[in-house]
Amino acid sequence: MKGSKTVNLTCGNVWKTLLLYCLPLFGSALVQQLYSLADLLVVGNFAAEGALAVDAIGNATVIINVLLAFALGMNGGCSVVIARHFGEKDNKKVRETVNTAFIAAAALCAVIVALGFGLGKVSLDALDVHGAYFDDCLSYLYIYVGSLPFVFFYNLGCGICSALGDSKTPFIFLVISSVMNVGLDICFVYGLHMDVAGAAWATFISQAACCVLIVLVKKVRSIRAEEKPKSFDKRILKELTVASVPIILQQSFVSVGNFFINRCINGLDAEGNATTGFTTAFKVLVVGTMSVVAMSNGFSNFASQNRAAGEYGRVRKGYWVMQCYSMAITAVFVILFVSCPEFLTRLFIQKDKLNDVALGYSVQYLTIVSCFLPCVSVKIISDSAVRGCGGNIGFTVSTFTDLLLRVILVYVLVACGWGFSGVCWAWAIGWGIGAAVAAAFWLFMVRKLRKEENSFAAVNGNGTDCAETCDTSAADNN
Repeated sequence: MKGSKTVNLTCGNVWKTLLLYCLPLFGSALVQQLYSLADLLVVGNFAAEGALAVDAIGNATVIINVLLAFALGMNGGCSVVIARHFGEKDNKKVRETVNTAFIAAAALCAVIVALGFGLGKVSLDALDVHGAYFDDCLSYLYIYVGSLPFVFFYNLGCGICSALGDSKTPFIFLVISSVMNVGLDICFVYGLHMDVAGAAWATFISQAACCVLIVLVKKVRSIRAEEKPKSFDKRILKELTVASVPIILQQSFVSVGNFFINRCINGLDAEGNATTGFTTAFKVLVVGTMSVVAMSNGFSNFASQNRAAGEYGRVRKGYWVMQCYSMAITAVFVILFVSCPEFLTRLFIQKDKLNDVALGYSVQYLTIVSCFLPCVSVKIISDSAVRGCGGNIGFTVSTFTDLLLRVILVYVLVACGWGFSGVCWAWAIGWGIGAAVAAAFWLFMVRKLRKEENSFAAVNGNGTDCAETCDTSAADNN
């Protein structure tokens, strides 16, 4: 594909390089969330029982996210390792990392799919899913599990493309897939009246179409190595494991934490109004948070490439540049969510299928929690900076602190009579404290980078200004 090139992120103006590199990642996240919301929108408006169908998708998604944690972990871990070797200009290691990652991902995916089918019903029972939509929930879950091989390799492909400085290819394929998903949602749910199962099949087919493997193979083969790369390397597998496990643990613990939170919310009322309100509001809010997450993943690659190349000043400057960009994006989402929460809720569920109680829960969640999006923005960018510089322990501790607080506070505040507002404030407080912890780990990492910079300068001299000696045309074109 024309334009699918590797890009050196260690050169050029930091503001411009990060903006042009991260914009497609932001667009991908936005499209991907709209892709996810399409199921909710079409099902909520056209399924026979809109609110119950939304509850079914919401609860199934809690289980799905636990399984997806492994795909996202492979994406993030592989991306950081490849970016590091690419920054070191070790093309042989880049190709060996890709080869090893695909074999490892195939084996891991087989295990995850087996677990998904084997434990699906047990998981929904443990989640205390209401009988009124249990069958729909299980059907959606099983169909989605069947699509996981496509999800795994798409995410792995995106991570590799991003690590090589190409953020455009995943975006193009995701747009194509998203348009397919919306079209199939309308066809299956509205046209063929397949309801929740129709939404699941639409997702399955569109994710299968969202395959970047052919482009990826062409891209990787274009990276010339002096020696023939190995098909599988145990040392690289260890590198991938070290880089991926903290992200997998983070995503898994977040998903498991959300599992317990959803269980608590399911028990707030027998009619499922709290579940409907929370599911709708959470899906809307995630559009904002995941947009920042996608950009932060790009910054992890930027930090990894520049640290490997000895460009420590660019890493530190890049951190503040990314904070500025993420805050600007976050401000837009805060204004949107606070100013029209009722409209956003009604957008996904028709008025005659949504009662005032469920609407009130959704509006309450969006109004309270969205005000704390700047906190989660600080946390996400700080975590990505630490992870990109190899600080996996700090990244993991920061994530667990935020999550553990949220889960504990949900149960404590609900037990103390706060009801659904306790869920909202647990999220807000957890984000606030999590941001402070993440920022502290970044400050610790800055001290470590300064020591490395001094050692690097002592061995290699002061070096030259990268912006003056490197060809920045590639960075400017991405």
